[in-house]
Amino acid sequence: MAAHRMCRHCPRKELPTMASFTKSFKNTGYLQSSVNLLLFFMSWGIWWSFFQLWLKKDIAEGGLGFTNTQVGTVYSMNSLATLILMFLYGTFQDKLGYKRTIQIFIAAISALVGPFVIFVYEPLLHSNFMFGAVLGAIVLSAGFMAGVGLLEALAERFSRLYNFEYGQARMWGSFGYAIVALMAGFLFTIDPKINFWLGSAMGLLNLIIVVFWKAPAPEGKDSAEQVVEEATTPSIGEMVGLLKMPALWLVIVIVFFTWTFYTVFDQQMFPDFYTGLFDSKEAGERTYGVLNSVQVFCEAAMMGVVPIIMRKIGVRNTLLCGFAVMTLRILGCAVFADPIVISFVKMFHALEVPLCILPVMRYFTLHFNPAMSATLYMVGFQIASQLGNVVLSPVLGALNDSQGYRFTFFVISAVVACSAVFAFFTLKKDDQQVLGDPFIRETRKPKVEAPSDITAPVAPSVPATPEDPTETK
Repeated sequence: MAAHRMCRHCPRKELPTMASFTKSFKNTGYLQSSVNLLLFFMSWGIWWSFFQLWLKKDIAEGGLGFTNTQVGTVYSMNSLATLILMFLYGTFQDKLGYKRTIQIFIAAISALVGPFVIFVYEPLLHSNFMFGAVLGAIVLSAGFMAGVGLLEALAERFSRLYNFEYGQARMWGSFGYAIVALMAGFLFTIDPKINFWLGSAMGLLNLIIVVFWKAPAPEGKDSAEQVVEEATTPSIGEMVGLLKMPALWLVIVIVFFTWTFYTVFDQQMFPDFYTGLFDSKEAGERTYGVLNSVQVFCEAAMMGVVPIIMRKIGVRNTLLCGFAVMTLRILGCAVFADPIVISFVKMFHALEVPLCILPVMRYFTLHFNPAMSATLYMVGFQIASQLGNVVLSPVLGALNDSQGYRFTFFVISAVVACSAVFAFFTLKKDDQQVLGDPFIRETRKPKVEAPSDITAPVAPSVPATPEDPTETK
């Protein structure tokens, strides 16, 4: 997805303070981006957090009653459609600059998600499964799975145009998702269709705001400046050229056997596994909604903590910690059966996501050309993840159908653990082959920093004194 490419010559923003955060509420561009992300994630999260449970739930209870293999096929189609639409959105948005045409299109789809799912998607999945899965993948990916990257990239562009912190706007998206995740579990037990209808209601409100709320032109910028924007979506030639780099293939292999396996586990298997631990599905679904909401809140908080951890232990070590937490999360679900213990293990997700996402991006800017960081991240992480979902979803779904959850979890945890060991021996250290922006850990700063007024070395064994002639002018 289109994103701003940072290099060492780009000006770096100061860390946000409480004063700057309060001042942001007077910034129309910030308010517009924040409200858009808030309503989009609410429209998405109200049904997406229970999408796998809806596919698995008995027909008599308002679900589709699919097998794990069918669920895997649906997710595989979704990932394939997301992969294709991600490129199309990025290409068209780069041509549009700051125009919000695609943003309006995404909001329109989210406003129609309820009628589409209930009157088109669900009947087609029952009558013609493959056609329904393909059509649903196109619509849902266009409105949500591929749309989220476009909206985040557009909000980041507006943050530079209107001079506000992108992270402060993106925070409202996580906040909105956490709110609806808390509601979704209770509504889902009543009737899953309520979740989709509420998704449409929030999407309609978002559409109205996007269409009719026009942010004024920022001070000091004319209309021509607002349209001109560097094209940052990688071309086919750029991506093919990058695939000739052995170092990138190393990252792709590690991502495939860690993050992709974990995504299939977390999105396609864990919700149904977790709700099955309770005396009734309804109690499990309500508890899952509350737990999911708490986890998202903690995940948002950890996004601010992990950069501090990374400065203490380094990029490579932070990423390895993420792989370790990932392994423990999956293995814990394979070993334990108590819902309280599994609830605690579920909270590892709030640690795992920031511990993987943030150091992966920094790894690219550290060991590769920073000018290509967005392209490298897309090819090495996003595309590798989506292609992995296409391949692994039906395979692991079939394994789950034949062997059950616990055996499948043991297999996934073993694969991730072996991949983590492989990463330990193959990932470059922070001071090896630094082709991008160097990374200096906080513990090492005293060794490289020196007072600016010292012009000649002074022997450490001879401390300076007032009588020292070197101190006289």
